[in-house]
Amino acid sequence: MPLQICILETDVLRPELVDQYHGYGRMFEELFARQPIAATFTVFNVMQGDYPPDSERYDAYLVTGSKADSFGPEPWIQTLKLYLLERYQRGDKILGICFGHQLLALLFGGHAERAHQGWGVGIHRYNVNHRPEWMMPALEELTLLISHQDQVTRLPENATLLASSEFCPIAAYCIGDQVLCFQGHPEFIHAYSKALLEIRQQHIGEAAYHKGVSSLEHDHQGHTVAEWMMRFVAHGRSGLVD
Repeated sequence: MPLQICILETDVLRPELVDQYHGYGRMFEELFARQPIAATFTVFNVMQGDYPPDSERYDAYLVTGSKADSFGPEPWIQTLKLYLLERYQRGDKILGICFGHQLLALLFGGHAERAHQGWGVGIHRYNVNHRPEWMMPALEELTLLISHQDQVTRLPENATLLASSEFCPIAAYCIGDQVLCFQGHPEFIHAYSKALLEIRQQHIGEAAYHKGVSSLEHDHQGHTVAEWMMRFVAHGRSGLVD
């Protein structure tokens, strides 16, 4: 039976990008379709107040990236934090990407803030610090597309650091077998990253823009992270993975 994944969208794409890329939920569906573990997906835009009915249960809940700050005061962010805490206390598995990575760190006692390093854009390389058994195929280094100006600066006490770099010391972490988060964007493709760079060129500065564009000549391993995420969700559930 396929895994049932609930995608909690925390953004709406810029108008000039919607026709081609639709939304982060669609991006994740396309990404996960290319990994070997069968899964089905239902998307809810929580920024717009859309949540699953209480009667519906999923194997995992995925929190997407967002233009919003994870530490922001917006009511929808506070509602989302309460919802995720309820899911965690119920024993559900939760996945976080970028905004989701930061929000979950905050929720469980860590810290996230505007990073003094400035904007991270383009393709970035991380060292893999720890490899649980579900992180297959195994990698010593990981490359992902990124777009963020905030970072997690302190892990929750019970979290395990999975990946880091000098620019982003807390790039991925897990909390037991329930929470898995990445700062990078496995769902991004090169063309979408290039479009964001063009839109944000003046905001991020010429140096960061040109470095980001140049980095897009290389490949990234979002498909591997997608498989890790599904293996994390399936871990411990008989018959779901080889």
